[in-house]
Amino acid sequence: MCLLLLFTTTVHVDTLADVNKVLNNWHLAAAKADEKTYFGYLADDSVFLGTDATERWNKTEFQRFAHPFFAKGKAWSFVATRRGVMFSKDGKVAWFDEELKTENMGPCRGSGVLILDKGNWKIAHYNLTLTIPNDQLASVKKLLEEAAKGK
Repeated sequence: MCLLLLFTTTVHVDTLADVNKVLNNWHLAAAKADEKTYFGYLADDSVFLGTDATERWNKTEFQRFAHPFFAKGKAWSFVATRRGVMFSKDGKVAWFDEELKTENMGPCRGSGVLILDKGNWKIAHYNLTLTIPNDQLASVKKLLEEAAKGK
């Protein structure tokens, strides 16, 4: 019994606070143009989906895209105004969705998956989307169709 108790106290405890801290610090690193910290939160095999249909990047591709922004001293500023997080039964995977306040893009939504890797949460997948009010969908759809014709 003592051995089991000792073992269970040394295992990393998955908490909502841990995941929130990672995501908040990840967004903060972008706002501070801390490229090393920002990309350190991404899993090596991570995928980032941007708002443009062409923006599906692995970590290396995303770093290449984002580097010029970080090099200018400020990448982007996203602040979560609401976030929901769920965990797998074994506590090694978390998935989330968050509403974001952004300086340049207006209201956005992020969603993704984090994995527990050697006691640290890493972002394995992130999807950034623009939120479109339902009553504006027809006009946005028309813009998208017009843009597609121009390609």
